[in-house]
Amino acid sequence: MPDLSVILVSFNDRKHLEKCLQSLKGFPLEVDLEIVTVDNNSSDGSPDLIKNKFPEVKLLCASENLGFAKACNLGILASSGEFVLFLNSDTIAEVQALSVLLDEMKRNPSIGAVGPALLSEQGTYQVSFGKRVDFFSEFIQKGFFNLYYAKKLKSDKKVREVGWLSAACLLVRRKALEEAGCFDENYFLYFEDIDLCYKIRQEGWTLRFCPQVQISHIGGTSTSAVKNSSRYHYRKSQIYFYRKHNSRLSQSMLRVYLWMNFNFGRKKFLRMLYKQDQ
Repeated sequence: MPDLSVILVSFNDRKHLEKCLQSLKGFPLEVDLEIVTVDNNSSDGSPDLIKNKFPEVKLLCASENLGFAKACNLGILASSGEFVLFLNSDTIAEVQALSVLLDEMKRNPSIGAVGPALLSEQGTYQVSFGKRVDFFSEFIQKGFFNLYYAKKLKSDKKVREVGWLSAACLLVRRKALEEAGCFDENYFLYFEDIDLCYKIRQEGWTLRFCPQVQISHIGGTSTSAVKNSSRYHYRKSQIYFYRKHNSRLSQSMLRVYLWMNFNFGRKKFLRMLYKQDQ
């Protein structure tokens, strides 16, 4: 059994995928590492890149775009490490930083998952952790806490317990992952990581955010070319998440917010979203 299984889901992101896989080659020899890449039917030559330049990587090729959650679950089944690292293809995973996360997990058997601070190419902090997600907390976080932590994390490197972590770079104990039932495949894209973190905590595990560990994350590279589709899946996942985890009040407030922020020409878009309720 390897110590660490790294699972990457890739979709038409050959440029960044190569850099990400290259960065993993520097892992210390004392860590038994396996890398699993699930390709969601890319058309940019990503599978050939892996076969030719990274033959040590276990490659799973889907015949269609399965979405993030289902692809991750395939990667979980194909891996066997005691710890599982979910990593976006547009990250640069400095091995020293990942080693710190791994050490944190090994020192604290009550931790189910840990995550680092995510930085953009410009060096700004991205939203990669939070507490509870409902209508009011989302409103406060987007209006205040995102800006607050963007400044605070520059100096505050205190490890803290949180309610959820981003799966752009998320290290999970396999036992906690299995107890939580892995990812909910009803999510195609977005909110699946928050949902997983909720389930891990429900099983009695803790989540730790480690801001002293910094990972470069570009973000949106697989969805930038299909913005309308990405936007649709974001709202669809958001509505499903609210139905699953939030009160009727939060669900109603979200619906009101969505209707108020879409003009008449976009109402058809919202009707498609709400069909899942029927």
